[in-house]
Amino acid sequence: MKNLSLAIQRFVKEEDGVTAIEYGLLAALVGVAIITAAALLGTNISSLFTSIANKLGGVKVP
Repeated sequence: MKNLSLAIQRFVKEEDGVTAIEYGLLAALVGVAIITAAALLGTNISSLFTSIANKLGGVKVP
């Protein structure tokens, strides 16, 4: 029982897992930001090319 108590105390004091979780959350947040920016930028670029094509006299954009 004493060994279990010591193991639990060591587990609670251990901070390596917390650091890994923080890095994982940070990476996920950066990924979401990149996906959001790419989605917004993609829509704007598509509308820009469509606008340019319309100004050029109806050139079809695939």
